[in-house]
Amino acid sequence: MAQRGIQLDSAKFCCSICLDLLKDPVTVPCGHSYCMSCIKRFWDGEEKRKIPSCPQCRQTFTPRPVLGKNTMLAEIVEEMKKMGLQANICSRHDEVMKIFCRTDQQCICYLCSMNEHKAHHKVSAAAERTKRQKELGLSRQKIQQRIQDTEKDVKVQEVEAINCSADKAVEDSEKIFTELIRLIDKRRSDVKQQIRSQQKEEASRAEELQEKLKQEIAELRRKDAELEQLSHTEDHTHFRHNYPSLSRLSESTHSPSNNIRPLSYFEDVTAAVSELREKLQDLLSEEWSKISLTVTGVDVLLPQPEPKTRAEFLQYSCQITLDPNTAHRRLSLSEGNRKVTLTGKDQSYPPHQERFTGRFQVLSRESLTGRHYWEVERSGSGVFIAVAYKDIRRTGNGSGFGCNDKSWTLDCHYNQFIHNSIKTPTSVRVSSRVGVYLDHTAGILSFYNVSETMTLLHRVQTTFTQPLHAGFMVYLVSGASAEFCQLK
Repeated sequence: MAQRGIQLDSAKFCCSICLDLLKDPVTVPCGHSYCMSCIKRFWDGEEKRKIPSCPQCRQTFTPRPVLGKNTMLAEIVEEMKKMGLQANICSRHDEVMKIFCRTDQQCICYLCSMNEHKAHHKVSAAAERTKRQKELGLSRQKIQQRIQDTEKDVKVQEVEAINCSADKAVEDSEKIFTELIRLIDKRRSDVKQQIRSQQKEEASRAEELQEKLKQEIAELRRKDAELEQLSHTEDHTHFRHNYPSLSRLSESTHSPSNNIRPLSYFEDVTAAVSELREKLQDLLSEEWSKISLTVTGVDVLLPQPEPKTRAEFLQYSCQITLDPNTAHRRLSLSEGNRKVTLTGKDQSYPPHQERFTGRFQVLSRESLTGRHYWEVERSGSGVFIAVAYKDIRRTGNGSGFGCNDKSWTLDCHYNQFIHNSIKTPTSVRVSSRVGVYLDHTAGILSFYNVSETMTLLHRVQTTFTQPLHAGFMVYLVSGASAEFCQLK
């Protein structure tokens, strides 16, 4: 126990650059400490960026700090080294442990190697350190390469892709709107030309009719004058002889009511154009909402900060109900299909191909994509809180939540997360109320203990290839239950 305590304390006095005990320790302004030579090499390598920073917290310093040896820290490290030498003495034989037993994975002295470790696979401690040092170096290379690749993806590829996509969308939209404006302008010109052409035709016809009417009026006036003159004659024979021919009027060949267009003739065109405008406005309003949603929806492609407080999580709250067609017959649904309870007898569910028969499980009706948050209140420890693809098996081995690559589950009894049969302990004990946050696009699934402060239990970073369904498995004790909470 004393040796392990020394190792734990020693780790606190290691340089995060070389991973060894601090040598000539210095403390930078942010409070982190390094070997003087290590931090100098690190900053010398940053010359191209000109601004030195802390390798751990990335805080920058301007100007470059003047480094001075931290004497108190150096004394502590020296004491740690002395204790380390004492810890390297075999407690049984009082000999230096210079041999490493690979069979038992521990350091031993040469007397141990001749007795209880005689038939084991052994190497010198220095050889084992050299091997592990190489592995450490390879691990660091992989980590550094991943850092470089990730920084390149975030800073270059994604930004360039976003800029290129946005520029192309603007260019294409400009072309489309220009074509649309050109089309409307052409239709405007056509309507104007048609109106003017019809105006000319109607005006010509009206002028021709007016001329004929003038001639007809002149003829009628001449006839009226002759009749007036005849009315004044005193010669009865002359009157009788001329009256029959003068009294007969020729029928007019033109009817003003039939040949003159109404004054509202062109108002019909105005009404038609006005109706077209209203239809276009309605269409543009409808389509514009789709365009706005599409443009706004682009934010799901961009990295989004994960919520921290419960209020931030509640922005993505959703109502989830359970699908009776998937519920095992030993599970009873209630509270509007939001609650599931393990019973001692089968329920009278009708046969259905999606019903679980191998495990006491049930899935939600709703399929989940995008960002969602929900909370679960459980009674009893035998509860699994899960998400799964809809095509998860319903019976036999591999149908249980967490026992395959199609489901991710939190085991509230054993305080562990399970996926594809791999079990990972949660950071703390699972409480009776659990929050679940899903960002399907980003591939993030997180479980939290819900209280005034959200306590992370486990976080998954993966790639989801199908929509997900929330689900429960309830077992161990009849009466155990789980319920989707109604969130405001």
